[in-house]
Amino acid sequence: MRSAERTVPEETPVAFSYGGSTHAVMMATPADLEDFATGFSLTEGIVAGTAEIETIEILVEDKGIDVQITLNTEREDRLRARRRHLAGPVGCGLCGIESIEQAVRATPDVSASALRLSEDEIVEAVALLNGAQPLHAETRAVHGAGFYVPARGLVAVREDVGRHNALDKLVGAAARAGFSGRDGAVVVTSRVSVEMVQKTAIIGSPFIIAISAPTALAIRTAQDAGMTLVALVRGDEFDVFTHPRRIEPKEATHVA
Repeated sequence: MRSAERTVPEETPVAFSYGGSTHAVMMATPADLEDFATGFSLTEGIVAGTAEIETIEILVEDKGIDVQITLNTEREDRLRARRRHLAGPVGCGLCGIESIEQAVRATPDVSASALRLSEDEIVEAVALLNGAQPLHAETRAVHGAGFYVPARGLVAVREDVGRHNALDKLVGAAARAGFSGRDGAVVVTSRVSVEMVQKTAIIGSPFIIAISAPTALAIRTAQDAGMTLVALVRGDEFDVFTHPRRIEPKEATHVA
């Protein structure tokens, strides 16, 4: 046995507060918090667009971080009304749900999307993500999420100890940079759970591409939403679980 140093990722409680009231608390990597707050607000349906967020203030406290989010008046009123219908306190995960029906929430339909990817672009997207995760390269302990746009490559990448957090950070980063979910594919290093599919559909992306495997519910949800779910990408091999029509064979040329 010998002594050695190793870099490990930080994990801390991050609270999202709207109008002075805490809405959710996640254990997360304390980085890219404005992106995190924006993405969470979008994927949880708290806002419909970044313009509805007026300010984001990050308060570092002794035991965690409080992210204070101010919404415009209309959205603040809607959120206040939504809170009145909650059964009890909310936290991380499925926030403020009262029933099984709410847990398995409706997923937006992305079947009308015209986006297509070639087999080579799917392989490229994952290869680019593998090389764009500095925290993972240093720690081997975090998840990554990227947004891939054909002919442009990865336009945003975010990392976090939580796979849902990494995706929310990515959604926020892409939205703040002016990218629409319809323009590209979500690429993740984690397994694909139903929440990952739902979050991807909420921003309008018709593709989720993963290095790991999906759950059965994620597959059914992607199928019903008209989303192409590609997983287990290893080199130039991958499995297509839903809607393969969007994937062009290698000999085809991508058409924007």
